Order: sequence, then C-alpha cells, then structure tokens
Amino acid sequence: MADTSSSDTVDFGFSTVERSAKSQRVRDVFNSVARRYDVMNDLMSLGVHRLWKRDFVTLMDPRPNRMLLDLAGGTGDISFQWRRRGGGPVLLTDINEQMLGVGRERAEQRGLIGGISFAVTDAEALPVADGTVDRVSMAFGLRNCTNKDRVLSEALRVLKPGGRFFCLEFSKLQVAVAAPLYERWSFAALPAIGARVAGDRESYQYLAESIRMFPDQETLAGMMRAAGFARVTYRNLTGGIAAIHAGWRI
Repeated sequence: MADTSSSDTVDFGFSTVERSAKSQRVRDVFNSVARRYDVMNDLMSLGVHRLWKRDFVTLMDPRPNRMLLDLAGGTGDISFQWRRRGGGPVLLTDINEQMLGVGRERAEQRGLIGGISFAVTDAEALPVADGTVDRVSMAFGLRNCTNKDRVLSEALRVLKPGGRFFCLEFSKLQVAVAAPLYERWSFAALPAIGARVAGDRESYQYLAESIRMFPDQETLAGMMRAAGFARVTYRNLTGGIAAIHAGWRI
C-alpha cells in the first residue's frame, strides 16, 4: 500500500480524511495518550515492544562518534537506549509537543539530558542540514505520517553518505493460524484497555486501525528503494507483527 501523495484525501485508520487535516487528527490522538503512552505500550504488546526496541537499537550499532536523529521519538525509548549503549549525541524529535515533553522529563529523571537535544519537528520537513547525521531512526511513527514518501526522502537527505535509516513499525502478520487471535486482540482488547487505563477508547481504536492500513513488509521496502535508499533489508519480529526495515545512503 504505497503513499498516494497526489490525492486530496488520506487514510486515518479505516476512515478517509482531507490530507490537510490528518496531522492535526494525529496530534489530537497523541495529546490524549501522551501521559499513559508507555503504560499502554506495555499493555498492548504484553511488554514485547521492549525486546523489539532492544533489537532495533542493536542493529543501529551505537558508537560515540555517531549522531542519531530520532524521528517521532516521543517519550524517548530509542534515544535513551542509544545513549546508554555508547551512542553519540541525539536529536530527539516529535511533531507532538506533549509527547516530546514527556520524553524530556524522562531524560531528566534518567540523567540523560546532557546528550540529547529536543525539537518539535514534522518528519516531512526536517530543519536539519543535508548530510549531517549518521543514523536516522523511526519507531512506531511512520504509519501516523501523512506523506510517508516525503518522510523517507527527508531521512535520506539528512544522512551522511554511508549513513543508515532504520524503521521499526507494525507490519503484516506472517503466521496465518494466529490471525484470528491477533484480530480479536487488536479490535476488541486494545480499545477496551485504552478505555479503562487511558480513558480513551477512540484513540486506541485508531491505533489498531492504523496498523492494518500501513504498508506490508515488501511494499515498505519498495518505498524505501524508490526514495533512494540502497541495500534495503527487513527483519520480521514475532511472526511479522512488527518489522525492522533498514537502508543505506550511498
């Protein structure tokens, strides 16, 4: 399911909205869930997202001389692991100011604030110079962007030659026998948990729907190649519930 950038409308979960309205709708969702976002991630994934993120950062190969641009970094999980594991400076960005505020608070609490800069930034229009960062990461953020092709182009632009882009995102389940259980979990359990824990059923209904509307593994790999990334690969996690895509700027 490739990006249809020329259309005046775009998906918002299973609904269709004006392209110009999606960013604000997404902001509203994450404004609502910001303070409970980390608790909800644990509940939604039964804690498995922590293992996925650990593998994600391992593949990114943190080193002191490498700078990371963390797109849609929200509450900071990827940035914090990067720094703890010896990575260089981080620019932690998110389009949602409340999510980024939670990330800043968590960095201060963990004593990591010194190595991380923060910016409220749209991943489709990065205020970052060409060819200046070594790694660009995006974990569970690309599916919420209006123009995914533009995000990929911007990620390529800001990378140094030899730099790499990494995307961790929900993907297409590869284990057919598990599909009925996964569907019930996504569309019955998650909204109910959201209503009980975060007081917001609708936002978690959207999150479940947005996962189903996101491009599958091969489609996203093709989008990355079309954007100009080389040697694009992906790795399925937990039977394809999530996947890590990676590509090089040559």
